[in-house]
Amino acid sequence: MSLPKDQHYDLLVIGGGVNGAGILRDAAGRGLKALLCEKGDLASGTSSASTKLIHGGLRYLELYDFGLVRHALIEREVLLRAAPHIIWPLRFVLPHSAEQRPAWLIRLGLFLYDHLGGRKILPGSHAIDLRRHAAGGPLVADLRKAFVYSDCWVQDSRLVVLNAMDAVARGAEVAVRTECLRAQEDAGLWRVELRHGPSGETATVTARALVNTAGPWVTEVLSKRLGHNLEKQIRNVKGSHIVVRRLFSHGYPYIFQNHDKRIVFAIPYEEDFTLIGTTDVDYDGDLDDVKISAAETDYLCAAVNRYFKRKIGPEDVVWTYSGVRPLFDDHAGSASQATRDYVIELEKSGERPALLNVYGGKITTFRRLAETAVDKLAEPLGIAAGPWTAEARLPGGDFDATAFEAYLSEQQRRYPWLPADLTRRYVRNYGTSMDRFLAGKESLGALGEEFGASLYAAEVDYLVDQEFARTADDILWRRSKLGLRISREDAERLRAYLGR
Repeated sequence: MSLPKDQHYDLLVIGGGVNGAGILRDAAGRGLKALLCEKGDLASGTSSASTKLIHGGLRYLELYDFGLVRHALIEREVLLRAAPHIIWPLRFVLPHSAEQRPAWLIRLGLFLYDHLGGRKILPGSHAIDLRRHAAGGPLVADLRKAFVYSDCWVQDSRLVVLNAMDAVARGAEVAVRTECLRAQEDAGLWRVELRHGPSGETATVTARALVNTAGPWVTEVLSKRLGHNLEKQIRNVKGSHIVVRRLFSHGYPYIFQNHDKRIVFAIPYEEDFTLIGTTDVDYDGDLDDVKISAAETDYLCAAVNRYFKRKIGPEDVVWTYSGVRPLFDDHAGSASQATRDYVIELEKSGERPALLNVYGGKITTFRRLAETAVDKLAEPLGIAAGPWTAEARLPGGDFDATAFEAYLSEQQRRYPWLPADLTRRYVRNYGTSMDRFLAGKESLGALGEEFGASLYAAEVDYLVDQEFARTADDILWRRSKLGLRISREDAERLRAYLGR
């Protein structure tokens, strides 16, 4: 949809990142008539620029942020059960050498990490000898000892889309490329003017409550769209990542301790690549044009070059992405020490309509944040239904979290004409939802035009019809990462197809 279908809503959410989509889904599931507006594509900001991990945050233990780590560790398995197609376990390797944190301290931290969150699915940590373990092969020779522990990978932008899809299935509406121009209080309601960017059309709707989940733009929405005086501030911290050709062939990601006490990940990525990140840099630039700096690229290359036999430089980088984390400003000394926890502020007094602002947060705890946010709105909106998302599956995730390979084999038998690597990609991206565009088809030809990298028209049509995709970039970089493989000419053919 472009502009809203109706004129009045219980709840209007500004911002289509993971927090906004999560709140929309939770609210719709509790019976609210809810609308989300996003000025760009879903997950087009911070929520597609993460390190793509569902994790407790091992380094936050050093900051004594045990509450955040515990909540994140609990959510790790909740989300794994909810979306086993786009979230899956990884075994991280943490190499150790004498000049780093002492081994006993790391063992203590991993013991806490294993037990703080009530782990049931994921295996625990243990020490390994890098001279005998597959993970030791690519590393420099003087590294002999390491620790292995569990966390999870997530297709971050797809997580946002699946939350929005589930919200729509429960009666909510999503308006992408639709900006909130202004919102004013009017007779106990919010009167909100919206504009659909591509067409320029405008519409005015009313809502009983407004939720501001604009991420790095949260204070801009408050000051420029709502005309509010700012009491709380966020600290915008840029995180950048680089992608290079595959540095190792095994499936173990690495977590490296850098000389500045920060950590850097090197993670197997999209079969043929390695993802390296992230940086933590205070940012006051253009929020609509966030890019990696040469200094950040050099930093990431130098960080991994301390560990890998094969050295890399800026010339080896095939893709980069950067995002701004809207961290709640707790006046920490450095960007890396600023809290990753969230603050939810509800403004409601007398007959005035409710306004809920979300500051900070991390992708792992989005579901808990959303649940807390809707709980806070229960009284002003008269919500009788309680929390429900902890046991609910996301679209496509209705198979056992420990049985991905079994489900993949089932789909290979069901669609024997699909190449094995394409079946795996479909299951990883769509889970059981792949049947929605494959059912009844018996050959690759039935999938329609191919745009390169095994992207067929049937998948494109599904992404437009069901997943709010509108442009080639939506499809190539957020609904998938096929932009790493597709040629410029094929991307232009896809743009032309979408234009038709």
